[in-house]
Amino acid sequence: MSQSVDDTFVQQLNQHLGIAHKVCRIYFADAEEQDVVQEMLYQLWRSYPRFDGHSKFSTWMYSVCLNTALTYRRKERKHKHLPLAQRHQQIPDAPTGDQEEDLQLLYDAIATLSPLNKAIVLLYLEDLRYEEIAQITGLTKSNVSVRLVRIKKELELILKKQSNTYSDVNLR
Repeated sequence: MSQSVDDTFVQQLNQHLGIAHKVCRIYFADAEEQDVVQEMLYQLWRSYPRFDGHSKFSTWMYSVCLNTALTYRRKERKHKHLPLAQRHQQIPDAPTGDQEEDLQLLYDAIATLSPLNKAIVLLYLEDLRYEEIAQITGLTKSNVSVRLVRIKKELELILKKQSNTYSDVNLR
């Protein structure tokens, strides 16, 4: 890549770096996040010469990051490590505000979804249009719409089971 192409890539990457962290938060525990983000950045750099500009940079970046996360997850299953149980934790978490608790409940609920549904809800929460979600996931626009209705219902059920304070978390 030439210097100007490198500069353009770095500038766009810095503008949208939060995408990689958001994808990681949906698919991985905090301990793994740094490694996965590094892998995503590498894959973005590696595939940037093939970015043709037919879609927005952020749409392309979501696609690369989601594919990297799913690939990393598949490799991880082959080399399964058992996480420490909650009782093994020695330092309790600092208390958080109600909004952060609600957000954590939502992320915990999202973590139970299938990989494709996780991707769809992540993109939806990022306010991407159905057309963009369809382009990133390879689904049709109508399939995205139907899946989102089902995902919302599934998340509502999960949240009701997790907490009696469901009414504080609003998915709509």
